[in-house]
Amino acid sequence: MTQVEIEDNDLVRELAGRGRGNLEVIEKALGLRIGLRGNVLSLFGPEDARRSGAALLRQIEDLALAGQRLGPAEIGQAAGQFADGKTPSIKDWLSDTILITSRRKPITPRSPNQKKYVDAIRTHDVVFGIGPAGTGKTYLAVAMAVAALNAGTARKIILTRPAVEAGEKLGFLPGDLIEKIDPYLRPLYDALNDMLEPARCAKYIEQGTIEIAPLAFMRGRTLEQAFIILDEAQNTTPAQMKMFLTRLGVASQAVITGDHTQIDLPHGSGSGLLAVRRILRSVEEIPFVEFDRSDVVRHPLVQRIIEAYEAEDAERTRRGDPPRGRD
Repeated sequence: MTQVEIEDNDLVRELAGRGRGNLEVIEKALGLRIGLRGNVLSLFGPEDARRSGAALLRQIEDLALAGQRLGPAEIGQAAGQFADGKTPSIKDWLSDTILITSRRKPITPRSPNQKKYVDAIRTHDVVFGIGPAGTGKTYLAVAMAVAALNAGTARKIILTRPAVEAGEKLGFLPGDLIEKIDPYLRPLYDALNDMLEPARCAKYIEQGTIEIAPLAFMRGRTLEQAFIILDEAQNTTPAQMKMFLTRLGVASQAVITGDHTQIDLPHGSGSGLLAVRRILRSVEEIPFVEFDRSDVVRHPLVQRIIEAYEAEDAERTRRGDPPRGRD
């Protein structure tokens, strides 16, 4: 048994969370049982797990004393970093506030990889974020774009993504092209509306300060003094990727995000994301930040789902079967 004594009883209740929710997250992630009596937390389980759990609780306590409140999602993400017996400093990323949303919610990196990604965006004009769904690639990029707009380092935000089926499966829908491809752009609207007051967001879009458009609309343009995000880049062709990257103008920066396991291009079409990762790997000024399932910040089951799909992909490779979506 390992005991962790907390100085303040109110702080103990806050650390435990509603209905012990925070402690249950730690127990599940580290394979522990945590007892709570008064201001003492008792950890039961393997020695390495107890050591990691005690270190994590101390760091959560330090953050709480500094005024930073963590919920089950943040604690679960941090606990995942301790699960292998390491003791990273979660303050290094959880204290890095990128933006305060319209609902006074701070947006911070939730893992070392997310911190690496944010720092790369701060210091480079072109950054690639590659990894599975739920790792915060798009959300953090949009937060960095809004922060740049607020700081005046960008005069415009341009959010774009390919609509690979817009000319085919959506062709029967009523409306013009913008209305037809709107479902493909909805995740970008959702991220913006989470960070900006709805009226302010709508005004920016109306004025053109924020532009959300399909990738095809970027052809022939030079994008200056803008923060540009290309989302779902795995569904670009190599020619589209080259076209996008050569749009970058003076005082602009671009973030390209994608998941190479979710390619929806027709059979036989090469992915621009896979091609550009090979072509630009030797360009030191362009970092490629790779995410994995440990960076997932959605529902805890998302990590399990990704693990299951990765196992299935590995088995398909072993058998020599075509990748998912190609059979």
